[in-house]
Amino acid sequence: MKALIINCTLKASPEPSNTEALATVVAEQLAKDGVDVDFVRAVDLDIKPGVTSDAGAGDEWPPVHEKLLDSEILVIASPTWLGRLSSVAQRVLERMDAMMTETDEEGRPVAYNRVAGVVVTGNEDGAHHVISEISGALGDIGYTVPGQAWTYWHLGPGPGPDYVDDERGHDWSHKTGRAMAANLHSVARALADRPLGSPPG
Repeated sequence: MKALIINCTLKASPEPSNTEALATVVAEQLAKDGVDVDFVRAVDLDIKPGVTSDAGAGDEWPPVHEKLLDSEILVIASPTWLGRLSSVAQRVLERMDAMMTETDEEGRPVAYNRVAGVVVTGNEDGAHHVISEISGALGDIGYTVPGQAWTYWHLGPGPGPDYVDDERGHDWSHKTGRAMAANLHSVARALADRPLGSPPG
């Protein structure tokens, strides 16, 4: 089984990413369960605006789209900015919109029988709002979003330290991240055993 974690930080490599640091907790638990985990830092790529799977010359989204189709588990990891998901996360979701009309050999939307979850970090409040927005979009695209398929970290409203600079709250965020990973893996296995069929006409 494969998992893809798309880190939607605004920080280009090799700058350290708080969001990737927390997402790594989820990745490590998935790996313990035998899942092959791959990371993509979307900001490092030239992802064109649009709602297609291939926007033409220079677009670096198509290889990410192939990774999505090759993975049973997806995690969208985003920082919180101004109480909202990052602009990079929004761009990723807009490009994933194309998957709503792409079908597999049995006529199912290509996101069917795949599971997804959300990781959020930020030194301001808004994590539940970001989780809701991303989870809702993933459900629209066709992913199954299990119960408690998220984790987040922040220290309350207003500005503050970064995740990698402050140990407060890590125990809860890590425990929740490991539970998230377990739930994603369990539901992915259940769907593999009893997949969703084609939607009624």
